[in-house]
Formats: sequence, C-alpha cells, structure tokens
Amino acid sequence: MSHLSLPVATLGTPRIGPRRELKLSLESYWAGKISEQQLLEDASGLRAANWARQKSLGVTVIPSNDFSLYDQVLDTSVMVGAIPEIYASKGESVFLKTYFAMARGSQCDDQDAGCRLGPRGSGAPAQEMTKWFDTNYHYMVPEFYRGQEFRFCSRKPIEEYVEAKALGFQTRPVLIGPVTFLKLGKSADSAFQPLSLLDDLIPVYIEVLHELAERGASWVQFDEPCLVLDLDEAVRKSLLHAYNRFAKEGPAIRIMVASYFGDLGDNLDTALSLPVSGLHFDLVRAPELLDQIVAVGRSDLVMSLGVIDGRNVWRSNLSSLRQRLEPAIAKLGKHRVQLAPSCSLLHVPVDVELETGLASDVKSWLSFSVQKMRELAILARVLAGDQNVGLALADSECAVAARRTSPKIHDTNVAARMRAIDQTMRRRASPFDRRSEIQRKRFGLPAFPTTTIGSFPQTTEVRNARAAHARGALSDEQYDRFIKEEITRAVRWQEDIGLDVLVHGEFERNDMVQYFGEQLAGFLFTRKGWVQSYGSRCVRPPILFGDVVRSKPITVDWWRYAQSLTSKPMKAMLTGPVTILNWSFVRDDIPRSEVCRQLALAIRDEVRDLENAGAAMIQIDEAALREGLPLRRSEWKAYLDWAGECFRICSSGVTDQTQIHTHMCYSEFNDIIGAIAAMDADVISIETSRSKMELLDAFRKYEYPNQIGPGVYDIHSPRVPEADEMKELLVLARTRLQESQLWVNPDCGLKTRKWEEVRPALTNMVAAARELRAASYPQNH
Repeated sequence: MSHLSLPVATLGTPRIGPRRELKLSLESYWAGKISEQQLLEDASGLRAANWARQKSLGVTVIPSNDFSLYDQVLDTSVMVGAIPEIYASKGESVFLKTYFAMARGSQCDDQDAGCRLGPRGSGAPAQEMTKWFDTNYHYMVPEFYRGQEFRFCSRKPIEEYVEAKALGFQTRPVLIGPVTFLKLGKSADSAFQPLSLLDDLIPVYIEVLHELAERGASWVQFDEPCLVLDLDEAVRKSLLHAYNRFAKEGPAIRIMVASYFGDLGDNLDTALSLPVSGLHFDLVRAPELLDQIVAVGRSDLVMSLGVIDGRNVWRSNLSSLRQRLEPAIAKLGKHRVQLAPSCSLLHVPVDVELETGLASDVKSWLSFSVQKMRELAILARVLAGDQNVGLALADSECAVAARRTSPKIHDTNVAARMRAIDQTMRRRASPFDRRSEIQRKRFGLPAFPTTTIGSFPQTTEVRNARAAHARGALSDEQYDRFIKEEITRAVRWQEDIGLDVLVHGEFERNDMVQYFGEQLAGFLFTRKGWVQSYGSRCVRPPILFGDVVRSKPITVDWWRYAQSLTSKPMKAMLTGPVTILNWSFVRDDIPRSEVCRQLALAIRDEVRDLENAGAAMIQIDEAALREGLPLRRSEWKAYLDWAGECFRICSSGVTDQTQIHTHMCYSEFNDIIGAIAAMDADVISIETSRSKMELLDAFRKYEYPNQIGPGVYDIHSPRVPEADEMKELLVLARTRLQESQLWVNPDCGLKTRKWEEVRPALTNMVAAARELRAASYPQNH
C-alpha cells in the first residue's frame, strides 16, 4: 500500500471462517469426533488466516483477542474469574469443559472434571443468553453477587497477542471495557448493583494491561458500547473512575475506547474526558458526531472514525465519504485520524467474492467484511492525497448510482397497497376477552395445554434431502414425498406422547426467515454469507433490496397435509414482519418502518389464506421484536408503534374464532410490556427457563390479560431436564400468572437439537403438565 495512506483499523472481524470452519470444528469437538488439541489448532489456524487477510487488504491497525470459541463476553467472564459456583472447578485453572458448560450447559456425572453437578445430579444449565445491544448476536450474561472476588483466570488476551506477534503481526488487543462488562451482567439479588464491584474488578484489568505491555503491546482497545445508552451520573462517574485508575496504576500503554451502535448524546462529554489516547465513534449510526468531535475533541486524542457500515452489506459511496471527511481531517490533522468500520465486522459475512450465483449487477452493490476493509484502504489513500485510486472511486460511484435507479427496486402495485392501509386493517374485530371465550369453546383444551414453538430437529437426512433437491438430484415429487414422511412421523409421535396442540415440524424450511424470503419478491440470498448468531450457530441473513411482493401461498399446502393427519389442532407457523426485517440486511434507501409494512401486507395475505384453508391456530413469530428496539429510550415509542402496527396488520384480518399465537426470544419484557399487549396476540410464548420465570414478573405487574406459554426448558442446551424440574418452573409461573393464562412449551424451536434430546425432553414436559393438571384439578383425573 502507498506510504501516503492514513491508518486503517478494524475493531474486530468475523471469527467463523469463510466457510464456517469454526462451526464445523466446534461441533466435531462437542460430538467427540476431534480432540481438544485439534479444536485449538483449528482455532489458531483461523486466527492466523484472519490476521494475514487483514494485512493483505491494507489494514494497519489489526485487532487480536477479537476471536472467540463461543462469545467475547463469556471470554471476559472467564478472564476475570466470574464463574458461578455450579461450573467452577476446584483448582485455579479454567477447563475448556467449564467454559462450554457455561455456554451450553452440561449433562455430567460425578467423575467429570471441570463440571459440578446441578440439582439432582442432572448437570448444570447454561448461563442466561441475550442479545448484544440491538444486533442478532447473542452473548452469555455474566452473573455477579455481593462480595464477589475477581482473579486473572484466563490468559487468552495475552496468548493471542503473543501468537500474532510470533507470526509477524503487531496487533491491538481488544477487551470488553469493565463498565460495559458489569452493566451487561445480572445478579440474583435485585437490590444489588453489579457496578459496585468495579474497584474489585479493575485490578484484574490492570494485571492484563501490564502483561500486554511487557509483551510489547503499544495499544489496547477497550470496547465500551454502553456509552451509547441512557446512562445516569453514577455510570458516567464509574467510567471516569475506571480509566483514571488505568492511567494512574496501569502501564505506559495507549488505550483506544470504542463506542458503537449509536450516538453518544449526553455521554459525549464523559467520553471526551476519559484519560485515554483514542476514541472510536460510529459515524454511520450517528453521522452528526463528526462535526461535534471536530469542534470539541481534545487535541491529543486519536480519533477513530467509523465511516463504513459494519452492520449492513451495501457498498459505500467513497466519493461522498471523501467530500464529507476531507474538511474534518484537515481540522483534526492526519496524524490524529484512523479510518475504521462503524463497529466490529463480526456482524457481516466474510467475502462477497464467494458468491458465484448472484446477478452481476446486484453483486456489485454489495460489500462484505473483505470488501469493507478494501473500501477503507482505498478511502484512506484518497484522503491522504494518493492520486492513483481514481478508477476505484469511479467504480464505487457507478455501483451506488446503478442500485439507486435499478428497476429491480420499486413496484408501483406495492406503493398502491401501502397507501390503502387503514384503521380496520390495524386491529382485531373484537377484544380479547370476547375472542378467548369463543376460542375456549371451539378448542376445548385442558388446563396447562401443551405445545411446541414450531420446529423439530433438522436431521442430517433432512438437510441432505434439501441439498439434493436444490441441486436437482431429488425430484420435486421425491422431495415432497420425503417431507410428507417426516411430517407424518412427527405428527404421530406428538400424538403418542400426548401433546395437546401439534405442529408439522417445519422440515421443508431451511431457516425461519430465509424460507419466507425465498418466496417473496424483493429478497436475494447468498450461499456463503454466513454470520455468527451465537457459538456455532450461524445464519445467512437474507438481503432485502427491493419492494416486497407475495405472489402465491407459501405454507398452506404443508399445513393442510399436516392437519389431515390428526384431529388435534395443528398450528400454522409463520415468521412475522418485524422479525424478517430485523434478521435481514435491509435496504437503506427507504425507512425501515416502510419496509416492515410491505412485509406485513405479504404475511397478512398468507394468514388469510391459511384461515380460508381451515387453520384455527396461526402462530406469527416475532422472535426479534425487541432486537430492533433503539438503544435510547427516547426513540422507543416510534419504533414500538410501527412494529406493533405491522404485527396487527398481518394478524388482524381473521375472525374471532381464529387464535393468533406469537413467540418472542430473550427479551427484557419490562421494557416493552405495553407494546406486547398492544400487539393483541391471543397467546404469546416466551423464553423464560434460564431466568427461572423471572421474566414473567413484567406480565404480572402489567396485569397482562392474554394467554402466555412460558418456556419450561432451555433448547439452547443439549441437557434433558427432568419432569420435576419443569414442573417446578410451572409452579413458579403459576405464582405469577392465572392458571387460565398458562400454556406449556419449550423456550424456542427445536430445529438445532437432536431427536435423542427432544424426545425425552418433550415427554418429560407433557408429564410435568399432566402432574400439575392433576394436582390442580383432581376431580378431572
């Protein structure tokens, strides 16, 4: 690269590998097919390739310790010894088995090293998991308690810095900042404030800093995304206190504090007051920050300008960025500027060049991790005065202009439908209390009715059949026959174990968003565009690039076949518009609310077709509703208003006797309980097992009137809970809600689990419901 280039930094990059190599290695290790040593060697190879790739693309500030075998917050918990007693080994070392037990739970015996038994010797449940700010990445929630002691338990940050240095890469180690780490945690004691542990935690960080400095690190990146949240004065003082201690007690190492995902707002003064050497700002989510930091930023601060979108896949207009940045850099001085993505590139796929099946025009609009680093390197050269990048600038401009004017983007019929949305399309015909009585008489379900969230295991046979059908090795007729056989077995088995409301299993579906997007106009799909969701769980988010149109029914035939096999209610399963929106890479040329209404109209058509076909229960999953919630409370109402409206648009075209279900993943329901009630679903199922039903408190305090299925076992863990364990959770749920409100179901869909886990778990779940039913209504048994 030209010596004229400005520094180019990445805050973090995808860990999974271009072809999901990390996923394959992890799952082989968990299955006992490879050794721990082989897993660690595979991870080392991925890190080395990642560092080399960044350097070859012109990145000059390369991160280390951004890699993780599962999650960077879990890595931090282990680093500082925040390991709950149920997982902790007796020695000082942290076993890899302990690490994965915290992430996935464990089913162990008395002889298992690094694993303590949970209740009744059944193993340890996984730690609670929730969304990383407003992304679709999940992190493991740290657990804190009064008097907690921290110790330097994992040398991972040092080891990976040394590993990179030995390969010839001088890196900037990445650490989750101490204030963000404590704020992300939880305590069983609701009166306890984890932030009170800050002074006990800081010495471990200082120990890490000293060792990194001794090993040759000149910079360290502290991620403090809490700076974009609503913070009170106590938190702001905690940030200043922590970094003052680092400045006084730490080594002579330069600290870059990185904020991302939004505007700092009233926290900007605090950030600028931190005694650190650099600050990173997300200028994609908060473009207005640029003028502010130019006007008030300290003259001794290095400014990392996050100007390339690390959350979306659209190519940048480099000429436009040049015009925007040149005046700012002239005022700041080139020696004080680094160019960077808005946030870690963890949230985008690795390389668009792996996509060989996309139309060339559409492909030219896209930019994945590799392309974003290349864009940054070109922009850095342009801003440093390099005259040899004119063709690259022109190519960028042409791609952006072609996308803006492409006839693939807009549909006049969609615009007409959008204008026709009125109030009658935004609400059910009757209130819930009237609907519920009609539905109670129609279905005649017992107390604590049992069901599942929708999907059943996607076995190797199912995946192989889908792949064979996609490449033409299995005809449509053969594939349909195979799927019908899977559905038949699933329906018969559900009847055998006594589930009250059945599902068809979703064997025909590759992904709850992709399956629908593939049958709607306006979407395109990648083959290698994988993004990590959590652990080894990777998703290929659809790319929503144009107006959305549903041309024909999507699910009706499969539902009709499944219902023909049983006299019990068969739920029809759909993905809601807000979830499709939040789990897709969304076009940025119109507001997200407008895109969501287009999706709602498409799903509304599907709901009405299902009802006309005879579906009496229709589940519209909104697993990601809270995920799109803005990080600043002042912006919540606008989002929740249009998100709730979109759900009602797709669910309100049915009669009173049709029961609308929805499902939501991990959420702080206290934050959005009013919006959930306004959705007016007849039944909502939620994930509550890891929180021991604590999440139901929001529904109790709000006096939520509709019916609820609190999850009674964690499907993200391979362990099989006993019936008594699930019954205990139901008893807890009964203390928070009326018995007439309660349904019984797992936390989430079961597609990622194995049948040998699902069969006993659901059998135990049905037994738990029956035991509670018998105890509550002995006259009926």
